[in-house]
Amino acid sequence: MSEKRPLAALPSNGKAISISAVAEQAGVSIATVSRVINASKPVSADTRERVEAAVAALGYRANAFARSLTRGESRLLLVLVPDFANPFYSETVKGVASVVRRHGYNIVLAGAPDALAPDTGAPDALYSRLVDGVISLASLHDLQPAIRDMPDLPWVACSEFVEDGGMPHASIDHGQAALDAVQYLINRGHRRIALLGADESYVWARQRHAGYEAALKRAGIPLDAQLVRVARGTDYSLGMEAAGALLALESPPTAVFAVSDTLAIGAIKAFRRAGRRVPDDIAVVGFDNIPLAQVFEPALTTIAQPMFELGAAAARLLLERLAGGHPRSLTLQHALVVRESA
Repeated sequence: MSEKRPLAALPSNGKAISISAVAEQAGVSIATVSRVINASKPVSADTRERVEAAVAALGYRANAFARSLTRGESRLLLVLVPDFANPFYSETVKGVASVVRRHGYNIVLAGAPDALAPDTGAPDALYSRLVDGVISLASLHDLQPAIRDMPDLPWVACSEFVEDGGMPHASIDHGQAALDAVQYLINRGHRRIALLGADESYVWARQRHAGYEAALKRAGIPLDAQLVRVARGTDYSLGMEAAGALLALESPPTAVFAVSDTLAIGAIKAFRRAGRRVPDDIAVVGFDNIPLAQVFEPALTTIAQPMFELGAAAARLLLERLAGGHPRSLTLQHALVVRESA
């Protein structure tokens, strides 16, 4: 039987020290050194003292990643993010990291779905099982081949999810949240309310659009297709672009519901450039409650998603799956935060 290649480490002097050198110094086998370092099996007090003395004398430090791989795990979790520029995702990733690091895991970030193209490293990380599990904030439509090809790799969805799917997820009720936002505008007397939407390959975008329509129908307000604009993305500049199209209408809206704060802030900038005052001439409500929403002028009225808590909840779901459990999906609470823009 061939012997496994010993793990190596770099001490403070920069010279690689192998586990075999520690074994030779202590006068024990490599297996015994491994038992002491990993606390995997009991050894005598004398043996432990000799191994610990050799480790200290040589400055040996075990390679934790390689050691984990010998146990069949990497202690790495992949987090798939669709847009690194959107503050919503950075706040959610912070929530993920806050939980998994307390349990000895680290995270690897990758953009999706572009990062899963064959010429990137992410597919190798997945198919070579260099990660123990995946949390996806991206649209799962384009990820189905990877999910299908690795049925034993635990996946969890966050915010975005598969409707009626078997993958556990942490999210909010996007449809109800959008309905609450539009109902607030209706209660303020608005009848011509526009929607700044996003790519509806995302479940959250479809559900927020549906919530917008449900609020109008409940109030007896006819749907007007001209008042619906789907932005080419969620960047601030794309919010400006979509809002400009609304201002070009013969009968422009008196209020706008945007499906993200970044779109809402871009819209406000476009309205200002056109000489429209917010909220006096046109009211704007966003979605997410990113950090900028509170300090922007005018401060943004918005739907607050518990971004950090969503990431933390998704992380707990994945840890439960890694432990062999079968967690149920979680729906967290949203809130309408009223500020100056509406």
